[in-house]
Amino acid sequence: MDVVRESTPPVRSSRVGTIPIIDTDVHEAFGSMRDLLPYLDDPWSRLIEENMWRGFVQPFAYWAPGGGNRADIEAGGGGPAAADYGQMQELLLDKYDIEVGILTGYFYPAMARMQFEFFSALAAAYNDYQIEHWLSRDERFRGSVHVVPQEAELAVREIDRVGSHPQMVQVMLPIAKMAYGDPAYHPIFAAAARHDLAIAMHHTVFSRGALGMGRYYIERHMLIPQGTMAQIISLVCNGVFDKFPGLSFVFLEAGFTWLPHLLWRFDREYKSLRQEIPWVKRKPSEHIRERVRLSTQPTEDLSAKQWMQTIDMIGSDAVIVFSTDYPHFDFDSPAHALPSGLPEDTRRKILFENARRLYNL
Repeated sequence: MDVVRESTPPVRSSRVGTIPIIDTDVHEAFGSMRDLLPYLDDPWSRLIEENMWRGFVQPFAYWAPGGGNRADIEAGGGGPAAADYGQMQELLLDKYDIEVGILTGYFYPAMARMQFEFFSALAAAYNDYQIEHWLSRDERFRGSVHVVPQEAELAVREIDRVGSHPQMVQVMLPIAKMAYGDPAYHPIFAAAARHDLAIAMHHTVFSRGALGMGRYYIERHMLIPQGTMAQIISLVCNGVFDKFPGLSFVFLEAGFTWLPHLLWRFDREYKSLRQEIPWVKRKPSEHIRERVRLSTQPTEDLSAKQWMQTIDMIGSDAVIVFSTDYPHFDFDSPAHALPSGLPEDTRRKILFENARRLYNL
């Protein structure tokens, strides 16, 4: 499917209270791998048909009902809940008057550990599926270009193929086992910058802490921010922010309250060890405040005072963007994720303005 960028669809005028909402992490899905067959050529389509390949298997079991989703979300026909557009429209877009929902997917071919050409073909097929079955159905949606970064040349080709679609706003690089600061991935950043796309990163089942995944799901879930920290450090130290000055990065579903420590520690290390990375021309904290955005979910139970203290320690109110993480069990409702008493200007920046600037909406 070849696409040509046209004018971006208009942003609908919708509100919760007086503030519009941009949800930066909405997980859409497809019913089964067979749904991608119309978008695949041989030999890849035959590989799926003959092996009935069904995708990735989680290395853990969810205690939450519905395979980790909200208890009230049950898709018809036995398919994944996130594959039901009608339910997403009812329970998310319309219920909370979401002005823009950024689709981030469930299907991350970048987790492949071999057969990268096959997974690159699956990523391209999923991009076409996303365009036809999701983006075209609702002007409120914006999409993510899925690629397999292990094959940077194929990833660049895919970004050039669909990155000009008017509803595509970012390239998705799931956090697995690759450190994206490595120069091998820099052609992907160049392609994203060429198409005015942001870079989004989201944890996966391969996101682990320093000691591994742990014995229990709660351990693994607690350790998710470590993968995000590692990626930010990799990007800064390898000069990505210096090399691509117009490129923005958003990190999803890792929270944000850990950021002050990272900024303080990073600047301290830079002062004493910057001679090792002379291509990094600014303090890490400056790069991060200007170029990195973190989604709210999962939002800790903070008071308005604690929110403002955290923002003050970060040193910027532009870093945080809102997300619900629909349809997962730890979904953050736009009506309750931010505490009462938060200043109206801050609330507006988090719910809307910061993401609007990030995605040039």
